[in-house]
Amino acid sequence: MIRAGPRLLWIGGVMIAAVAVAIYFAKAGESRWEKAMAAGVKAYQQGKYDEAEHLFRGALAEADRFDPKDDRLATNLNDLAEVYHAQGGYAEAEPLCKRSLAIREKALGPDHPHVATSLGNLAALYYDQGRYPEAEPLFKRALAIDEKALGPDHPEVANSLNSLAALCSAQGKYAEAEPLFKRSLAIREKALGPDHPDVATSLNNLGFLYDHRGKYAEAEPLFNRAIAIDEKVWGHEHPALATDLSNLAGVYRTQGKYAEAEPLYKRSLAIREKVLGLEHPDVARHLNNLARLYSDQGRFTEAEPLYKRSLAIWEKVLGPEHPDEATALENYAELLHKTNRGGEAQKMEARAQAIRAKHGQQNPPK
Repeated sequence: MIRAGPRLLWIGGVMIAAVAVAIYFAKAGESRWEKAMAAGVKAYQQGKYDEAEHLFRGALAEADRFDPKDDRLATNLNDLAEVYHAQGGYAEAEPLCKRSLAIREKALGPDHPHVATSLGNLAALYYDQGRYPEAEPLFKRALAIDEKALGPDHPEVANSLNSLAALCSAQGKYAEAEPLFKRSLAIREKALGPDHPDVATSLNNLGFLYDHRGKYAEAEPLFNRAIAIDEKVWGHEHPALATDLSNLAGVYRTQGKYAEAEPLYKRSLAIREKVLGLEHPDVARHLNNLARLYSDQGRFTEAEPLYKRSLAIWEKVLGPEHPDEATALENYAELLHKTNRGGEAQKMEARAQAIRAKHGQQNPPK
């Protein structure tokens, strides 16, 4: 069953934007570019993506006047791409990511940490589109750069570990993912403190992995801790919190604790719809989660329209061959079997199997 899934949060690029802003302040005083970038970073972190997009686009109008090799231009492109990515605008994000990467490789060399950030962001974009074979070498190269340039215990190394682990998890390679998630969490707790939002990301992702491996007693406290951190840092309507809530709901659903799961799923969906709009892929994931909960309880008339809506969003935004589409098809097929529509169910299962085979998934998420 699809949950909100691992939060890759390659906001290393956004953090670099903040660093670039600080450096430039020291050199030349405040400028329109600096103001726009600083405000854009703040809006992005608060989940105000429309506002962040407007600010980063305004900053880019200034940055396009810089030297073509200026890393501020690469940072601006990277951060605007991240905003598009967060909103499901993958087609808009990809050329910006590639342009940022090209600038940094030419200006800084192939082994610079900023190059690793651009590699990770492009890989995360591929990951969210189910383009795992394209994402994997980029994640691995980013990790190698960060470890060599920054040392094994740097927070950027934790970002790279987290992302590679998420990719392994998405492909069902849980034994490979677990030590990577654990190492990422250990680095972040030591370097950033126990209440940092990046620590919440690692807690969420490790909990997600434990849930998929049936280790519910280990998963639940990790999700609860992530929720507490994200509510404290971001407030009550942030996408990161929606992910935590949905994943905790999934633990309850799997154990048959439907009364505990339903309000968490509904709250998570409401946050996503408010922040991201009605046709974002994350909204589709949350619709699918709530539908699965209803189906498990025999509430088929409530579940079916949610499945149909989630499938329509995925097909429109990501195309008909994304791995999340396969999970939704499998879940909907289960409902069809339960309502004596075996012919329709078999067609959906065949489609799902073909999608999984194309992406080399070892086994579907449970």
